[in-house]
Parts: sequence; C-alpha cells; structure tokens
Amino acid sequence: MSDATLHAVDQDPDDFAVQIADQIESFIVAVTEVAKGDEPDSAVPFLLLEFSQLMLAGGRLGAHEDILPDERYEPDLGPEPDVDELRERFAVILEPIDVYSEVFDPYEPRKAPVPHRISDDIADVVTDLRHGLAHYRAGRTTEALWWWQFSYFSNWGSTASATLRALQSLVAHVRLDQPLPALDGLDTDQDLTEAAEDVLAEEAGRVMAEEIAGPLGLRTVRTVT
Repeated sequence: MSDATLHAVDQDPDDFAVQIADQIESFIVAVTEVAKGDEPDSAVPFLLLEFSQLMLAGGRLGAHEDILPDERYEPDLGPEPDVDELRERFAVILEPIDVYSEVFDPYEPRKAPVPHRISDDIADVVTDLRHGLAHYRAGRTTEALWWWQFSYFSNWGSTASATLRALQSLVAHVRLDQPLPALDGLDTDQDLTEAAEDVLAEEAGRVMAEEIAGPLGLRTVRTVT
C-alpha cells in the first residue's frame, strides 16, 4: 500500500472532510427514515446498503494517518441527543431477527460469542456519528475528523462491522433458502462467559426463512443444481 493511500497526500484535507461528513450525514438521515417504519418491507435491504456504505467511510478514516485535534480538551457539546426512540423503533421493526451472536475480538483465542441487538448497535453508531457531526457543523472540522477516526477504532467501527455481518448473514440465509436458527432465550443482558455454549446449543427451534422474508422485504432465490 502506498504512502499516498495512508496519508491522503493527493487529496485536499477539506475535500476529505466534506466527503466523510457527507457519507456520515447520509447514513444518519437514511437510518432515521427507515426507523419511521413507513416501508418495513425494505428495512433490511436498506440497512445492508447503508452499513456497507458507512464502512467505506470508516475504512477511509482507518487508512488515514492519525488525525490530531487542534485543542487539548474537547469543546463541550452539551447533552447528547436522545436515541432511545430510534432504538425502540428498530427493536419493533427488526423483532424477529434483532438478536444475533458476535465474537467481539477475533484475535482473542476461544472467545465465546456474545449476544447483540441490531437495534442497540444502530443507536450506538448513530450516537458516535452525531457527536462528530456536531463538531463539524460548528466549524471544528479537525475535531470532527479526530472524533470519527478515534471512535471508529474504539467503538463504532467494530459495532457497525458486526451489524453488517449480521445483516449480510440474514440476507444470505433468505436468498439461499436456508433455515435460520432461532436463538430462543438468548438475552443480551445475559452473561455468556459461563453459559454461552449451553445457550447456543439449546436453540429451541428454527425460524424458517419464509416466515421473515416477506415482512422484511427479502426474497429467496432459486436453488442452483
């Protein structure tokens, strides 16, 4: 990989900031619209697309040289916007498939799967992105880029990539007409360090793809023989 890729020396810093901000704002606007529930049949495909595009912005931030803020201490932004309504709306829309299992760090050997909720992940990612966007809109471009890059490494990058994998897996199950295991009893408040294997092994049934395909805007494909 060239230094030009890592340091973005061939790109005006202002152009880079504008492009990242546009991608992030587009994501926030899109998921907020999906959360309204006006088109529930297309919720999962839209989320798959939006998270895929967001990860491109994250990859660009991750590949960029370290961004240093202009000030030692972060300027006060006041109270964070409430995301509970967004979280609750997605919990309703995605109820059949909201919970999924994820390995937090693939480089930690024998790490037990941890239950997550897509609705929680979306709210967490939006919170991080809005925080940086508030700096950007206040004219603190470097502060915004620093925050987006830092929180990409520390939080929203791993959260968004896990959500993307869950969404892609769901679409693959449905499009390939494969049964989807039901994680009955899997609770995100549960400590799986002791019971992870038992919980995942005692799945109490299967949710067939056709039961969720229609409501979530997915269709199966013909089996290739």
